[in-house]
Amino acid sequence: MNSPHRPQLFFRNPFATETQDGSGKVDLPVPLLDVNRGNTAIREEVLAAITGVVDSGRFLHGPEVGELECTMAGVSQTKHAISCASGSDALLLALMAMEIGPGDEVILPSFTFFATASCVSRVGAKIVFVDIDPETYNVSPEAVRDAITSNTKAIIPVHLFGQCAAMDEICAIAAAHKIPIIEDAAQAIGSAYQGRHAGAWGDVGCFSFYPTKNLGGMGDGGMLTCQDDAMAAKLRLYASHGMQPRYHHRVIGINSRIDTIQAAILNVKMNHLNEYTHARQANAARYDQWFAEAGLQDKFVLPKTSPGAFHVWNQYGIRVPEGRRDALKAHLQERKIGAEIYYPIPLHMQDCYRSLGYAQGCLPETERASSEILHLPIYPELTIQEQQTVVGAIQSFYNTAAFRRVA
Repeated sequence: MNSPHRPQLFFRNPFATETQDGSGKVDLPVPLLDVNRGNTAIREEVLAAITGVVDSGRFLHGPEVGELECTMAGVSQTKHAISCASGSDALLLALMAMEIGPGDEVILPSFTFFATASCVSRVGAKIVFVDIDPETYNVSPEAVRDAITSNTKAIIPVHLFGQCAAMDEICAIAAAHKIPIIEDAAQAIGSAYQGRHAGAWGDVGCFSFYPTKNLGGMGDGGMLTCQDDAMAAKLRLYASHGMQPRYHHRVIGINSRIDTIQAAILNVKMNHLNEYTHARQANAARYDQWFAEAGLQDKFVLPKTSPGAFHVWNQYGIRVPEGRRDALKAHLQERKIGAEIYYPIPLHMQDCYRSLGYAQGCLPETERASSEILHLPIYPELTIQEQQTVVGAIQSFYNTAAFRRVA
């Protein structure tokens, strides 16, 4: 296990890409994401792995799938890893295996991707949205504790943006009430908290291999992790039509599996996961240092890492207060610099969940985060020059008429 602390990096003043007139306009575009750049670096390895599957003809259930599951169990420090078709399916399968349905309540944050909530809706259970910690954006343990009722049958903490939730507190609360935990670790492969890896804290961990994730495939794919033999067997059962043995259906499951080609690609990428993680951490450290050197730390709030957390930086999000976030985003886009908002509308305010009765203002930290957060490029292949461009352009925003108008 690597040290949970970010690397300490020291660089000279970085803003060489700033134009003479101070406008911040540069010719070099900086994309928010660039999956092709990462894939190009390992292209021959990937093509060889795909060729091996093509030549074998084992497009489903090939040995590469078992290899990926074994490696994933090691990464998460769990006894079992069960592959499936997507991170969304992983969450759904966990709920199905726990036999959660109508009349049951599931506690989860509203500040997350839609799949965290939609899986609960699909099994017919009631979603209970709770607020977040304003520094980590992860679910608040106190909010979880306050939301528990006699009908609570699961808690889904989300390890958002690459950092684990406060799992020691959440697990203690859940244990006191005998409530199972499903970890949504879709953005957090390889992350850890207090020395324990994401996916090893709860009853089931759920991961995604969507192409933009820290370990992204060339299509969809997902993984479930757990320690319990019986739970692992149930997850496999529900992922294969509830069929065991063949043509004998004990429960109503779904068809959810990762194909052998995707597994082969991910096996190649798994060999580079530590390299990707370290590059993301180095990029985050550079942003922190350079924003401070540019005197910008009092203009917006930098992301925080919890004590004891090993952050893998799926996203780097700054908080831009006082209504300036959208103007800054537009300023960056004018300069062809990628920036995005994750997530602009909290789930409790989405049209499809209006019937749950959550009023605006009921989850204040969630709503404030949605109105202030802005994410910057952080992918492993991001160059130092590109980061200089990002920081220089943000510095120029705070020296422009656009900033003064918003202020």
